[in-house]
Amino acid sequence: MTRPYNFSAGPAMLPEAVMQTIQSELLDWHNGMSVMEMSHRSDAFIAIAENSEKTLRELMAIPDNYAVLFMQGGATGQFASVPMNLLRGKNKADYVVTGIWSKKAAAEAKQYCEAKVVADGSEGGFTKIPEFSSWNLNNDAAYLHYVPNETVNGLEFSWTPEVNVPLVADMSSCILSQEYDVSKFGLIYAGAQKNLGPSGLAVVIVRKDLLGGALKDTPSILNYKNFADSGSVYNTPPTFSWYVCNLVFEWVKAQGGVAKVAEINKQKSELLYNAIDGSNFYSSPVNKADRSRMNIPFLLADDSLDKKFLEQAAQRNLQQLGGHRSVGGMRASIYNAMPLEGVQALVSFMQDFAKENG
Repeated sequence: MTRPYNFSAGPAMLPEAVMQTIQSELLDWHNGMSVMEMSHRSDAFIAIAENSEKTLRELMAIPDNYAVLFMQGGATGQFASVPMNLLRGKNKADYVVTGIWSKKAAAEAKQYCEAKVVADGSEGGFTKIPEFSSWNLNNDAAYLHYVPNETVNGLEFSWTPEVNVPLVADMSSCILSQEYDVSKFGLIYAGAQKNLGPSGLAVVIVRKDLLGGALKDTPSILNYKNFADSGSVYNTPPTFSWYVCNLVFEWVKAQGGVAKVAEINKQKSELLYNAIDGSNFYSSPVNKADRSRMNIPFLLADDSLDKKFLEQAAQRNLQQLGGHRSVGGMRASIYNAMPLEGVQALVSFMQDFAKENG
């Protein structure tokens, strides 16, 4: 059976080579036991855990003064964990709101501090990133939080904000898709289910000097220092998700690393955007300079054809192309695991559909 091209925003498709390894090791991970059956404190699983951190550090050039944590709760869990851990005696934090996920993060933080929205793209329908010169920054903030790539709205920062406070980034949908200078950030976090592996896990990369100042009422399971001190096995972690992430890290390394993957991602996104821009039948709602390479929303000229488009796409083995329920239209998420051939197949279908219905 031919596997479909899955354009879901998450949980997203995994590299086929990784899936095949999972299949071959499901009942026996080199020791007669499945990873799902192993103790998280066994030598076998600790070896997996240590290799995953080592490989991720290599892929992202993570400096030694940063801790790498594997936590539960996905990125949404980090919406609370970030202020709980990083306020460190302050009561103010700055948030840049450029889409649904940064808006949710700011709303969650307001339960713990004065979360000030210093830039807000909602007035324009989250179709453009506000100019940096317009940001109303607070130099007394504990940190500045932003989302480099908005999964739902399809906006991506092509630059890294330079601020005088620790920079916090939710990289759930762009981690490992291109190179980032980790040293410019105080903390990076990412839900695994887009570019790293299955759902259930969040990766946190945090500068070590930011550890140890959690709010008094912070649950122990959300305290970064507890995870840093325990090698992320403070409690029983989602071991299978962690194991798959380790395989994905190795797969990225085998592709030639993040720089090589970024080249392919650029090629894929340009192919799809050129198809959209070169047609009167499709359009992109996002400002060209702020377009995402990972999540590409687009509209049909006649939205009454949306249902037909999705049905016929599915018949061509192109799945999960419907836009988020809050914005409608279409959305193609083309994370690292989406091969170039998948985008080529989508573009071919879009051209055929436009000819038949335009």
